[in-house]
Amino acid sequence: MQHLMAIDAGTGSVRAVIFDTKGNQIAVAQKEWSHLEVEGVPNSMTFDTEKNWDLAVCCIQTSLKEANLKGSDIIAVSATSMREGIVLYDKEGEALWGVANVDARADKEVRFLKENYEGIEEEFYKISGQTFALGALPRILWLKNNNPELYAKVASVSMIGDWILAKLSGIIATDPSNGGTSGIFSLRKRDWEPEMAERVGIKADIFPPSLEPGTVMGRVTQEASDVTGLSTLTKVVMGGGDVQLGAAGLGVVKEGQVAILGGSFWQQVVNIKSDTLPPEDMGIRVNPHVVKGLSQAEGITFFSGLVMRWFRDAFCEMEKQEALEREVDVYTVLEEKAKDVPVGSYGILPIFSDSMKYGKWYHAAPAFLNLSIDPEICNKASMFRSLEENACIVSAINLEKIKAFTNLEIGEIVFAGGASKGALWCQILSDVTGCKIKVPKVTEATALGAAMAAGVGAGIYESIVTAAEDLVVWEKEYVPDASNHSKYAEIKERWQEVYENQLKLVDRGLTQSMWKAPGI
Repeated sequence: MQHLMAIDAGTGSVRAVIFDTKGNQIAVAQKEWSHLEVEGVPNSMTFDTEKNWDLAVCCIQTSLKEANLKGSDIIAVSATSMREGIVLYDKEGEALWGVANVDARADKEVRFLKENYEGIEEEFYKISGQTFALGALPRILWLKNNNPELYAKVASVSMIGDWILAKLSGIIATDPSNGGTSGIFSLRKRDWEPEMAERVGIKADIFPPSLEPGTVMGRVTQEASDVTGLSTLTKVVMGGGDVQLGAAGLGVVKEGQVAILGGSFWQQVVNIKSDTLPPEDMGIRVNPHVVKGLSQAEGITFFSGLVMRWFRDAFCEMEKQEALEREVDVYTVLEEKAKDVPVGSYGILPIFSDSMKYGKWYHAAPAFLNLSIDPEICNKASMFRSLEENACIVSAINLEKIKAFTNLEIGEIVFAGGASKGALWCQILSDVTGCKIKVPKVTEATALGAAMAAGVGAGIYESIVTAAEDLVVWEKEYVPDASNHSKYAEIKERWQEVYENQLKLVDRGLTQSMWKAPGI
């Protein structure tokens, strides 16, 4: 039987996932990886290509073994990755330097660009939908300034998912959905804008071909076959960005459709026409979708999943033990205790991620505000619920910002990722947004999206759109409670006012921002 492989290079791990051609997951192998700060380089987040390739190879080998398949059973392989992370290559195609997605080392370079090229960030944003916050231009400029000998060797650039495909095929290329997050890209043309690099003194001849997701790049090289176990007959197919392919894996492939991906970060994405102009206030980022003719307006909520993991590990040892004894997930135990906490969690206001302010992107110091010393109402259950509510409130604010510049009405949201496993969290999201929430059966939406791209290249599917329509199956739906929606609207207004005052403490140097973009 024919099978497809998706390699998912996420922020915290790399996975190889094997699917059959009906979209059923057959096997998965995962290895955690970390992206360390370089000593003496504040806020850096390096991507170790040598070590991480070994981890990817291990995942490929292990997934084949677990599925009891030969390399020749995989007819096509594609890859997806965290966006914004880049890899630079020399003229032989060997990786020279890599950084992960939220590398923020280029603080001086962002300040330099803003001070010496007045209005350039706004100008480039209108074309690319990206600011300098996570862009490749300041990072490459940092390399030029701090390691000119290495910079002199740079002959090509790609995104991290493209790097995996290059290791498999020997061909360096990118796709619009991932390449678009570099900020050196045109939303309308779905291709590189080398003139942007030239304007700021960076090489303009380092940009590889831009291929649409589902395009066959080549086949697995003999060298890659020897180490991975894949066949030299296996097609290597262009993939895309994790959020955009994740949206495809959720069936969000048409204009006006909406998804919230609830992982370590939460992304709120709305499909819009590719000729839609980004908002003038630069409040929201806009990325090319994996579907030609569409872009995605995207809000990002920082660390929602990571904050929940911190809360679990810091305070919930008893719940962990109970979960172990009952053989259930610890979040199931916490939700059971939180479901009886009233809307608003007795007034607790979590301060973690701000809503999306892409042009001036920073967050307040983490905090829980408005706590009571009454243990009956202020306890782990109410604090846990307040975190779930807060992630939904920030998501709703981001969606309102998207509605403001697209004029789209939002009545239905696809919710996926680890957060969607919680029935309480799903209902809170419905109540906060006032929208119907649909949860798909698929648990590996991003990998499924990459497998769809592989299947298009292999001729199994006509397009990513038709694959999405055929393969996505729904598991649950949630409808909003009107009374709760009204209560959350008031809480949302109060939270925004409180958060603005918390930012002022950061501005005065009294507290430390949870995260801030370079140049802020």
